[in-house]
Amino acid sequence: MAERITGHTELIGLFAYPIRHSNSPAMHNAAFAELGLDYAYLAFEVGADGIKDAVQALRTLKMRGCNISMPNKTIVGQYLDELSPAAKLTGAVNTIVNDNGYLTGHITDGTGFMESLRDRGFDPKGKKIVVAGAGGAGTAIEIQAALDGVAEIVIFNIHDEFYARGEENVRLINEQTDCRASIYDLDDKQKLKEEMASAYLFVNATSTGMPPLEDINIIPDPSFFRPDLIVADVPYNPLCTKMRKMAIEAGCTTMNGLGMMLFQGAAAFKLWTGMDMPIEHMKQVLHMDEDE
Repeated sequence: MAERITGHTELIGLFAYPIRHSNSPAMHNAAFAELGLDYAYLAFEVGADGIKDAVQALRTLKMRGCNISMPNKTIVGQYLDELSPAAKLTGAVNTIVNDNGYLTGHITDGTGFMESLRDRGFDPKGKKIVVAGAGGAGTAIEIQAALDGVAEIVIFNIHDEFYARGEENVRLINEQTDCRASIYDLDDKQKLKEEMASAYLFVNATSTGMPPLEDINIIPDPSFFRPDLIVADVPYNPLCTKMRKMAIEAGCTTMNGLGMMLFQGAAAFKLWTGMDMPIEHMKQVLHMDEDE
């Protein structure tokens, strides 16, 4: 890294809290080095109370842009100049591009997740999926899955501030796509079990499983899983959460969140640089083949 930093190096950031566990800096900096681009990517622990000032810093420091993660995805949009159509629809932002002080918010989580499925040979088009979580990542996945032709999406979320967002997702999906959507309380484990029993794919789009919630498992016991169910975790640190370990032991085909991180990152990378991220090289950097 020291050999690449110059007086012309452009800075890209990651604003989230907590975030020291993130693999994004290693991924993006390796991609910059591979392509000979004069950029550097750093993680900054910024929570909801500091995100307004952090966005202003993008302009002040003339940073090229940044990624946004929890808890900032659904609140950062109000501080930007423009939102992409997908960001408006989902109400969330995970990528900001700074064009000479004009800040545009994008959401690449949904396309990144769907591309990670296709990269593994999975295709939920015309099938039923169950998604736990209606926050920034969950919303992006749900909306994009509906746009990509999933037949039915059943959302589960606890009755917190994101439940209303989940209800809005259901309304948008039912009114604007051919997909059928519904939402239930995640605490209703019997209903969750019933819906998972007929699903092609189950997605944990909550933050449970990653620090500081690594000891929490939203699935009570292995009977919720069956061998032909595909199970995807949005968290990727640790690589094998308690939920994913349980699914593996039940015989499920599983995915951690590295694939989603890779492909949503690739979309952000192109927005900042105009170039394609070297995907196969990034898989080696992230040691994806070792875990998958």
